[in-house]
Amino acid sequence: MSDGLEDVVAAETVLSEVDGQAGRLIIRGRSLDDLAGRAAYEDVLHLLWDGFFADLPKDLGPALGAARAAVFAEVTALDTGLLDRTPIEAMRALTARLADGDELEVALRLVAAPAVFTAAVVRGQAGEAPVRPDPTLSHAADILRMIKGKAPSKGEADALDTYLVTVSDHGLNASTFAARVIASTRAGLASAVLGGISALKGPLHGGAPGPIIDMLDGIGAPENARAWLEDALARGDRLMGFGHRVYRVRDPRADALKKAVRRMGEGSNVLPGRLEFAEAVEQAALAILREKKPNRTLDTNVEFYTALLLEALAFPPTAFTCVFAMGRVGGWVAHAREQLAGGRLIRPQSLYVGPMPKVAA
Repeated sequence: MSDGLEDVVAAETVLSEVDGQAGRLIIRGRSLDDLAGRAAYEDVLHLLWDGFFADLPKDLGPALGAARAAVFAEVTALDTGLLDRTPIEAMRALTARLADGDELEVALRLVAAPAVFTAAVVRGQAGEAPVRPDPTLSHAADILRMIKGKAPSKGEADALDTYLVTVSDHGLNASTFAARVIASTRAGLASAVLGGISALKGPLHGGAPGPIIDMLDGIGAPENARAWLEDALARGDRLMGFGHRVYRVRDPRADALKKAVRRMGEGSNVLPGRLEFAEAVEQAALAILREKKPNRTLDTNVEFYTALLLEALAFPPTAFTCVFAMGRVGGWVAHAREQLAGGRLIRPQSLYVGPMPKVAA
């Protein structure tokens, strides 16, 4: 038995490799360094889905734009009951209204759903009307337009595109494994994606970036970092944004997102000195973790600079996990299709350690 399935190989995949020792992520034969900041999300979606849909068009942009327009009809179901829920719970509920199946049209609508529904939920919770999608825009640009109610700058759209690409797939993580388990039952792509969203919601998986903003705001200034962080560790708190189950060195996605924040430059929503402040907190945290936990490898992970990037793009921290889902949904669909193509029903064994029935004398 391996607790948490540590080091257990549960699937063969052509989709991504996470090399925890080298700090390297490969997506369908391309390194993250080659994709982040260079390829659009639609291009990486095509890369992930190639060979899994017979009718896959070369340019997914128009089809994905049409899918955003189609799923917008479900926004009418966004009532006060849903608006009282967290954004990811409301987005999940709206996604559950979509038809299930294994076709390309279903897949495209599932990729469109977190984008369209999250924007509607965030605006609804702010007392604003939802913004209808513009099918002619790129996926990243339309997400920001639907959130803000106005066209984003190129720098902002490029930054979000980099984020979506960076988190599009990452091996057999918890949400992807959940999606593959559900897909193996032939339940359909929507069922698999809903399972992925539910797993991503957990604070040990996709729910971590939001508290990083609380940490930065609580520290307030670089000179407060060490004392604040030491107090947090003394209380037994986990420092969010540091440490990863697989990576034994720095998470390569952290550097990709840090570069994206820096590229946004002046005129964006990056608060003056915010990046420099975050870097100072990062260095203080790494130094303290080396001192306090010398036998553990705890380096910066994707969540730390995710928080800074999404804050700069004016997403509320309560919706950060929804934005994670906007990128990862493409990978969930790819893994579900890969599982359907050649995988068996996933059915591991368990080891019973409970009491045995008493044998009559």
